[in-house]
Amino acid sequence: MSEDKDNVRLDKWLWAARFFKTRSLAQDAVDRGRVRIGGEPVKPARTVKMNDKILIDNGSDRWEVIVAAISGSRGPAPVARTLYFETDESIARRENDKVARRLYPEPSLEIKGRPTKRDRRAMTRVGGVDDE
Repeated sequence: MSEDKDNVRLDKWLWAARFFKTRSLAQDAVDRGRVRIGGEPVKPARTVKMNDKILIDNGSDRWEVIVAAISGSRGPAPVARTLYFETDESIARRENDKVARRLYPEPSLEIKGRPTKRDRRAMTRVGGVDDE
């Protein structure tokens, strides 16, 4: 399968740039609308072009990047970082999100499995859950 260097699918580029661990995860994210080019939802087979502005949401982080280079092969992380430039607004937003996660952790992260009888009574006392 010979592929032109300038003709790379979006899902393959996202995988090569290390936004997703596997190409199928990148393809699923594009299908679900978590990846947009120029604010518009796209398909995984769309070709990536230089200077495309891509919005990426992988669930835990959101990036806004501009394509600097095209590559369809996954290489080391330092090489992958040369494939794109992250916008200043995106860097600031990710830093703010990181600080917010550290200062205000998600309450559901403390719950380990099913609540016990004691936990359910405590939630009812606080007014969180009604069994009836």
